[in-house]
Amino acid sequence: MAKFINPFTDVGFKKIFGQEVSKDLLIDFLNDLLVDEKSITDITFLDKEILPEYMGDRGVIYDIYCTTENGEQFIVEMQNRQQVNFRERALYYLSHAVSRQGEKGADWRFNLKAVYGVFFMNFRLENMPHKLRTDIVLSDRDTHEQFSDKLRFIFIELPSFRKEEEECVTDFERWIYVLKNMETLNRMPFKARKSVFEKLEKIVDIASLSKEERMKYDESIKVYRDSLVTMEFAEQKGRAEGLAEGMAKGKAEERRIIAGQLKRMGMSFDAIREVTGLSDSEIDKL
Repeated sequence: MAKFINPFTDVGFKKIFGQEVSKDLLIDFLNDLLVDEKSITDITFLDKEILPEYMGDRGVIYDIYCTTENGEQFIVEMQNRQQVNFRERALYYLSHAVSRQGEKGADWRFNLKAVYGVFFMNFRLENMPHKLRTDIVLSDRDTHEQFSDKLRFIFIELPSFRKEEEECVTDFERWIYVLKNMETLNRMPFKARKSVFEKLEKIVDIASLSKEERMKYDESIKVYRDSLVTMEFAEQKGRAEGLAEGMAKGKAEERRIIAGQLKRMGMSFDAIREVTGLSDSEIDKL
């Protein structure tokens, strides 16, 4: 039986990063994510219901929406499977958070605060280089000089992280190691280096969950595992259909080769058609 909760579940992810009582964990992670860029000292959780409504399967999408002490906003999300138009959806979410800043009144003069999207992905993002972290910023295409720092996407592709505990160099890597391996750990690593991991250990210990929390967590685990089974079935079905298509193409090519040989031997179209199943027009093209 696992000792620690699974952070890829709705309950697990929000227990780690979405609670007022443990918001210092999210602050620490964001500071490690943006080391030498930001120094966040406090956050306030916002109602994520003000984000645009997304009509889709919410069972595997977990959002946290917060603002820092200087007004910058962070949307932090865990997603376990690829979604249709995933990148466009991320753009829509962040753009909506930017545009809402214009609702402050007549004196507002486009003094925007930065909006960050941090997307944990328990899958590989299609049509992009496979690496742990991909930062998307607004910059000039030729000079790469930054045009604006008010909109930023950070995609964290968890399957691309393969380091072992002793190989982790940065605190950001240590966070990723813990999150990716949490459900299989028997002890919480890195506690001697960072006290935040000692607090994390207490929060994610399954034995510390109340009866109500445990019921919610068990249901969350069920949703997560059902999602994995659904994805695996879809992948197996796709592989099977691809194999069948390949075999069909192979047989069609084989029939054409045989038909061509019979045609060169002078056999009639009727006979070739009877043997290969090809039409007269297909035989004529050989």
